[in-house]
Amino acid sequence: MQNQQRYIAHFDLDSFFVSVEVLKDPSLKGKAVLVGGHSERGVVTACSYEARKFGVHSAMPMKKALKLCPHATVVGGSRGDYSKYSRIVTEIIAAKAPLFEKASIDEFYIDLTGMDKYFDPFKWTIDLRQEIIDKTGLPISFALASNKLVAKIATDEAKPNGYIQVAPGFEKQFLGQLKVNKIPGVGAHMYQTLLAMGIQTIQDISNYDVKELERKLGGYGLELWNKSQGIHTGQVSAYHEAKSISTENTFHENSADISFLLKELVRMTERVAYELRQDEKLAGCIAVKIRYSDFSTFNRQVAIDYTNRDDELIHIAKDLFTKLYKAGAPVRLLGVRLTELTNFAVQANLFDDIGKKNDLYKAIDDVKNKFGKTALKKARTV
Repeated sequence: MQNQQRYIAHFDLDSFFVSVEVLKDPSLKGKAVLVGGHSERGVVTACSYEARKFGVHSAMPMKKALKLCPHATVVGGSRGDYSKYSRIVTEIIAAKAPLFEKASIDEFYIDLTGMDKYFDPFKWTIDLRQEIIDKTGLPISFALASNKLVAKIATDEAKPNGYIQVAPGFEKQFLGQLKVNKIPGVGAHMYQTLLAMGIQTIQDISNYDVKELERKLGGYGLELWNKSQGIHTGQVSAYHEAKSISTENTFHENSADISFLLKELVRMTERVAYELRQDEKLAGCIAVKIRYSDFSTFNRQVAIDYTNRDDELIHIAKDLFTKLYKAGAPVRLLGVRLTELTNFAVQANLFDDIGKKNDLYKAIDDVKNKFGKTALKKARTV
């Protein structure tokens, strides 16, 4: 079984946020579109391929992007729609895939290892891609390869709205022709360092003396060399709703004091949101749990726009509590749980005020990390 041929597919929704905006407003199709904030501090969250031709890219200040591409249409973005379409695609994949990982709101890995006994993995992925396109209208690219690294790199080569297979044994040959900054993790600074070393392509790394790479780049040198060989052992982490961050509090004395219960609810929600941000995750579902003095227990949950922000989660948690709580009944235990977790992406910063919120939460988390989780609290919990 150790030598079993692996088949890993990587699916990536092309310019996901732009594509959703085009679905909502077909007149945007084929135009230079920028999704993001309009203000002086606004940032490009996503951009169409037509805008990229002018040098625009995500995370670029909107002011600079509009100088490069003055005719672009700026769209504020709508997180609710992005969350909705992400869920639809997730459900389509979950219904078909034997094992899949939701790497981010618009990116998926599927492990088809062993399934080649029953069907052609490449044809299966082509059919799945077509089903996603037919049911959502969204463009999506994929690559099928022997590991996650090669599949991810190959997907970028298949874009826009295409697909490719890197046959087993051809990983090194496929990678060799590509620029070294195609390797995930090779940022602008490392790219310049490698260019200064005479390394331009991935093949240049594979031909480089590995000991010399380690001497110049430390442990990262060996990691880069392995990647240049198409070697990667990362596993597809099974996606399931059981992944969660939660907290519960059993009170010393049962309480029907609404003010006290809401204060505890806010405190617990603030705590799980902090943990979510530390894990660099977003949550797509929140649940509130109440256990009464007679030990009867009730839960209520709701799907939400992907977030990790206290103010948004607290508002929803309080609303769930209000709908769930039996007036006057003494409560023994309260709990808050966040589920449907996915990796945080810069695309979550969709509006100017949210960008400012992120700065605020980063400052708050920095204080908590330095002085302890209880160093800052919401006024209501004090």
